Formats: sequence, C-alpha cells, structure tokens
Amino acid sequence: MKRRRVGSLLALAVLAVVQERPVHPYEMASVLRARGKDQDMPIKWGSLYTVVGNLDKHGLIEAAGSERSGARPERTVYRITDAGRAELADWVRELIGTPEREQPRFEAGLSVLGILPPAEATVLLQARRAALQSQVDGQRAALAELAGGTLPGLDLWQSWHDTGEVPAELSELADRGRNP
Repeated sequence: MKRRRVGSLLALAVLAVVQERPVHPYEMASVLRARGKDQDMPIKWGSLYTVVGNLDKHGLIEAAGSERSGARPERTVYRITDAGRAELADWVRELIGTPEREQPRFEAGLSVLGILPPAEATVLLQARRAALQSQVDGQRAALAELAGGTLPGLDLWQSWHDTGEVPAELSELADRGRNP
C-alpha cells in the first residue's frame, strides 16, 4: 500500500464528498453521518477539521470561498483540486484492487479460543462461517450484476462518469445530509 499524504480513511471519505461539489466541514460531517460512513470505516469525528486542514495543506482540496447562514459563524467552503481527484481515484483503486491484511480481530479471538468449551467454539465458528458465506454470496451476486451490466443504477453511475454531472435521479442521494 502506498503511503498517502493524508492517510486516514476520514480523508478518503472527505475527498469523496468534496468531489461532488464544494462544501464546508460542518456539511461534510452531516453528509458523512447521513450516509452512514461511520459504519463503513473508522471515523474520529473530532479529527474532521484537522483532516480538512491537512488535505488543504497538501493541495488535495482548496478554499473556494466562505458562506454565512443566519447568525452562524462564517464557514470556509472547500472544493477538490485536480490533485485531490487523482489521489481519490488512485486510493479507491488501491483499496478495491489490492488485497491487504485486515485488522486481526478474528485471529486475536482464535489465539485464545481455548478458553471456551470445544462444543461452544464449534457452534460459534459454524455460525461465523455461515454469516461469511452469506456475505460472499451477496458480493458474488452484485459482482455478477455489475459484470453483466444489470446492476440497478449502473446506467446512472456510468452517466455520472461520462458527464461529470450527478444524474437528477441520484440527486436525492447526493443531497442526503446536506440540509441538517
């Protein structure tokens, strides 16, 4: 894996939001929360402003102006730079295409499995295997739809990449979390 200039997964999530349109950090957090990104990756919300500052410092995003809403303080709005778009795409390609050893929580459990009776350990491992098999089956089905061109919304996804514009049909998803 490459060493990233700003390597936290929160930076990846911020780049993904900012590539859609310029936003301020509070809005970034709202969008990420509304989309459940904290379920997809470890996010330390208290680090958001530090991550945004580091992305700016490294030229991956830049201030695009500021805005004020009512009595709220002025907020800096950030947009993604060409370097940020390239970093984001490269990072996603790496995460998807390059297998990496995941955090070894399961291995940690296996290393002390002997504290459980053998029958209980067997039941738990069989349940884990069934859950993993279900996940694999779902991922295989999604991959087959993607490879076969039948994945729901595939035409909208491709249109976004062809035109650079979020299709109207996806605007509700793109706007989720923007208005707290």
